[in-house]
Amino acid sequence: MDEVKIGDFLDQYRISGVVARGGMGTIYKAIDRTTGTTVAIKLPFIRFESDPAFHAQFLREEEIGRRLNHPNIAKVFTPRQKSRVYIVTEFVPGVPLRSIMKRHQPLDTEKALNIARQIADALVYLHGQHVVHRDLKPQNILITPGGQVKIIDFGIAVENRGSRLNWLGSSAQGTPEYMAPEQVKGSRGDERSDIYALGVMLYEMLTGELPFPGDDPQTFMRNKLGSDPIPPTQVRPDLHPVLEEIILHAIDRAPGNRYATATEIAADLRDPMRVTPVGRAAALRPRSTKSVRTRWILTRVGLGVAIVMALGLTVWYLNRHPAANYQNRSVGGGQPSNTTQTPAR
Repeated sequence: MDEVKIGDFLDQYRISGVVARGGMGTIYKAIDRTTGTTVAIKLPFIRFESDPAFHAQFLREEEIGRRLNHPNIAKVFTPRQKSRVYIVTEFVPGVPLRSIMKRHQPLDTEKALNIARQIADALVYLHGQHVVHRDLKPQNILITPGGQVKIIDFGIAVENRGSRLNWLGSSAQGTPEYMAPEQVKGSRGDERSDIYALGVMLYEMLTGELPFPGDDPQTFMRNKLGSDPIPPTQVRPDLHPVLEEIILHAIDRAPGNRYATATEIAADLRDPMRVTPVGRAAALRPRSTKSVRTRWILTRVGLGVAIVMALGLTVWYLNRHPAANYQNRSVGGGQPSNTTQTPAR
């Protein structure tokens, strides 16, 4: 099967351009020949199509997307038939939030709040449908010319139809800068993980920085687990304290200390002046990247020393009490004799 090229036909769609290329596939712009509408097609590379695990994940993403219907979430369409694996969504004539943040650091406060409010409203709907996105980040937030937010890419989304989920998977999934600490530890996460990601994005929009320092993914993740975030007003002194309060409430390391629901943070974002600061920033004790890295190294060195000492003690004990000292056992392996022998006269 050949890779798709511009001008090719894919079932009822004619490929008209390339929107983006990633490590797993390409997003194409296409025309639906039955309706004349412009759509986006997410098409994985051929080498992934035959992978059962990838195929199952792709189908789950499509299934979740089909039943979502919200103005701030990119809509997923159902083709009449499909000759290969792909997902069709509405074409959003916008740019990623990441691009906007690169051009304007920090964003205007009201613009940042408007974007955050729309994301929060989408989360209220998503979580009401028992869906957790798990990979919210500026790259997955499209902004139309009119300022409308569209959330895309539900590739690692999960359905949560029980109470809080805390399933430990084989590895962490998500984007290090925006992953909640529980995701860094390998937890499946829940609605509060999405709230954490929203808090990080709001922090970044309003300050131009991330709440934790780091030059690489491993450093970001270590800092999240071993340090407090830098208070937003330390980065931007003119930031209103109530906005700092909202951000820090959303990105608390402990899920139980965050906003419990998206409805709660959405209400505070609509009316920030209703928020009463409770001193979250004053209680923070952020550490530098260097100190966190040093602590991480010392912890592992200490663990290594403890293992070596334990092995040394084990060897010493075995040398002091060899199995050969059991001299009273018979040659046949029986129990030691309890008979006392009388010396010869």
